[in-house]
Amino acid sequence: MDEASRNTAEGSGNILVVEDDRVNRLLLVRLLGLDGYDVHAVEDGECALAFLETHAPDVILLDVGLPDIDGFELCRRIKQDPATRLTPVVMVTGLRERADRIEGITAGADDFLSKPFDSEELRARVRSLVRLKRYTDDLESAESVILSLALTVEARDAYTEGHCERLARYALGTGEALRLPQADLAALYRGGYLHDVGKIGVPDAVLQKPAKLTPVESELMRRHPLIGERLCGNLRSLGPVRSIVRHHHERFDGSGYPDGLSGNDVPLLAQIVSIVDAYDAITSTRPYHAAASPEHAFAELRADVAEGRHRADLVEAFIEASRTDGWAAASRDVRGPVRQAQPPLAARSRRR
Repeated sequence: MDEASRNTAEGSGNILVVEDDRVNRLLLVRLLGLDGYDVHAVEDGECALAFLETHAPDVILLDVGLPDIDGFELCRRIKQDPATRLTPVVMVTGLRERADRIEGITAGADDFLSKPFDSEELRARVRSLVRLKRYTDDLESAESVILSLALTVEARDAYTEGHCERLARYALGTGEALRLPQADLAALYRGGYLHDVGKIGVPDAVLQKPAKLTPVESELMRRHPLIGERLCGNLRSLGPVRSIVRHHHERFDGSGYPDGLSGNDVPLLAQIVSIVDAYDAITSTRPYHAAASPEHAFAELRADVAEGRHRADLVEAFIEASRTDGWAAASRDVRGPVRQAQPPLAARSRRR
């Protein structure tokens, strides 16, 4: 076995072969087995879909001319499913027309291999795609760890149960109301989950303290955006989220932290998360205050606008989106009883 093959065998990998011709199917299984792969072969599209419900191959070799679902349609289904869309698909075909390759690319194919195929070319392409899949899996695993940390922070405090999910939903809805690009909407949704991940570095005694924080405790709390940004690290997939994590406590008038940014120097997505975070803090029961009604929260946000802490258009977009989608009505179901009598706006504490 050559050096490249030995390296692949050491790490192994899982390959799904979808090929209706028995001779070609057995040939592919034998060739890929030489490199130490665990190869599973099926003869039609329905069997392939059934296999993918319970298995996660590193690469799929897909014949175009299947007896039930043609290879183009099967590729489309694989690439439209969130569970399999990052799995590399190689279309193995005897079709050589330009239009066929364009259809394959449109369906989401990652590579093509023409019949009759060269065995060394096949093995080289599979090795390359297995490596690519592993890099992708590593990135997904790292992001999953960060997300797990964010949910761990939430789990430390029974009062904030569901906070991350609500912020993700509120931020996404506000972004949709503002007609932001899809990339921004994705960042808002992730940012809603990850905005407070840095609180993993704040002691429980500070996070759950039912009284006013001391200056030292306040300083500890104010470090969490910086800790969160460092936890996101250099993951490319979290690049658009890092500014949300770092700057969601900045204020339009410059009174926020950690950098004291003001005006539109505060990233737009961070401003949106700041507004929905404030709303959730006001309408949730916390150790230091009972839950207020949604309408009272809207009044507080508008008071913040009058004092320069938030942009008026963003606050109004959030309020309109929340009323349209029924968030205000649903909020009581997840936050417990709403306090009836509210103190003056200036007296309310919103430690976040």
